[in-house]
Formats: sequence, C-alpha cells, structure tokens
Amino acid sequence: MSRLAIMVPAAAVGLAVCAPDLFAHTGQPIGPDDFWGAWTFEPAVVVLLLASAGLYASGVRSLWEVSDTGSGVQRWRVAAFAAGWVALLIALVSPLHALGSALFSAHMTQHEILISIAAPLLVLGRPVVPFLWAFPKDYRRALGNLARAPGVHGVWSFLTTPSVAFGLHATSLWVWHLPGAYQTSLRSDVVHSLQHATFFSTALLFWWTILGASRGELARGRAVLYLFLTALQTGALGALLTFAPSLWYPAYATTTSSWGLSPLDDQQLGGLIMWIPGSIAYLIAALALVAQWLRESERRSLRRWSLTAAALPHRSD
Repeated sequence: MSRLAIMVPAAAVGLAVCAPDLFAHTGQPIGPDDFWGAWTFEPAVVVLLLASAGLYASGVRSLWEVSDTGSGVQRWRVAAFAAGWVALLIALVSPLHALGSALFSAHMTQHEILISIAAPLLVLGRPVVPFLWAFPKDYRRALGNLARAPGVHGVWSFLTTPSVAFGLHATSLWVWHLPGAYQTSLRSDVVHSLQHATFFSTALLFWWTILGASRGELARGRAVLYLFLTALQTGALGALLTFAPSLWYPAYATTTSSWGLSPLDDQQLGGLIMWIPGSIAYLIAALALVAQWLRESERRSLRRWSLTAAALPHRSD
C-alpha cells in the first residue's frame, strides 16, 4: 500500500478533528505593530494545504517514474501549481488574512489572490491526474469509474458549460459584495468561511472551463468572450465601490484609522484593487488565448500554402 493510501485517510481524520477550528478568525482587528506576528495557522486550512501539496507531489513523482520526466505532467505545470499553492498560503495563512478584519482593501486583496492568482495557477497545474496517480491503481480505477458515472459526468458537464461557470462566478462576486451579505460575513466566522469557499470554488470552476477550452476556434473565441465579460463586470463592481459617495460596509467604520486611512479611503482603495489589478488576470488570459489562436491560424495557413504549392505542377527546365 502506498504512503498516500495512509496519508489521505489520516488527513481526513485530522480535518474532522480540526473542523470546529475551520471557522476560527482573528477576534480584534490588528494594528500596524501587530502585523508581522499575525500569522493565522487555522488547523483545518493547514491540513488541507499540506494534504493537497502531498498528493500533488506524490502523484507527479509516480507519473515521472513511469514515463520520461516531464511527459506525464510538464515541469511548467508543476511550477504553476506550486505558485498557486504559495498564493493560497499568502491569502489564508499570512498576516494578510488577519489584516482583512481591519481593512476592506486588505480583504479585497485576499479575495483577488484567491480568485485571480491562486485559482488559475492551480488549474494550469492540471492537478486531477497527479492527484489520481497519488493513489494505488485500484483506487485510481475506482475513482475513474465514479467520474464516468452518468450522474457525476452529467453534473460536471453542466457546471463546466462556459455560460454556467461564468454565471456562477459572476453571481458569487456580486451577491457577496452586497452590503447586507458582506456585513453578515464580517459578523459570522461561518458565513465568512462560506464566502471564501464560494469565491474560490466558483473561480476554480470558471478557470477550469476557460483554460480547458478545446482547440476549436469557436471554443477559443467563446473563452476570450467570457474572459472579457468577466473583466468587464469585475471592473464595474470595482468602479461602483471606488466612486461610492458613502461607506458600504459600516463594520470598517472604526478599524481603519490606525492604518492612516479613512473608512471611505479604504473602500475606494479596495474598489481600485478589484477594478484594475483584479481585471488584469482575465485580460492577460484573454490575450494569451488570442495569441495562441493567431499562432494556430498561422500554422494552418502555412500548412495549406505548403500543400497547395506541392500540388502545383512544376515547370521543367
């Protein structure tokens, strides 16, 4: 039996034991003097981070042992997954997490790291195959059969329809930033954790759908369209926050002064973070897809030209 066959159940038991701590959150808003000591080692988050890293590393090693190094999963994809994992660490464990209780702009930065940095990098790492290869062959076969079951396959096909993934991602962003929902998340640790889970899961689904687009021009074109629409609606929400004449979230009314910001300044900064840096990831991905699309079109044109030239009769001297 592989070590992962023991590790995964152990991680599940550890998660069950630590589950009550999943919703733990910093009690009092931190000040500048407390920042560097405000690391948040929530046991369940740490268990999940370590388990995901262990599964991925073990699966990659298994793949590379049975094939040429890099052919089972390319090195750049491993680097992308590692970078996404580090981004998760920064968002959920570093002092940035605790700072979100004092500054809306810090909370917004945390959200953007989860949605626009960690999620696409993890998806680029193609984690499903390494995760499967972390298990013994019998487990892999059973999991593969489960994934191919009509019910599971049908639900997954529906959720990964581009319009559905886009709608879920956009809905989660707008609903959770409504004043009532956002205020509730700041008062309740359970709701706050649900907010983060919703942001991250819908972002993973969206990026999985976009970055997994087929090579067809129509599919690639739709992916670019949904990336543009997402950047547009994210920017619109950021602009509303930036130019709002009043404070949307009264919970930050008394927590920003020690950081040299008024509550409205803090809200405007958070809006700018969503509006400009938050949209860049979508635009970069769209430009990358367009560039790939153009390269493939150029290769097809050159291939057609070569075939046409080869078919033409050659004049003999």
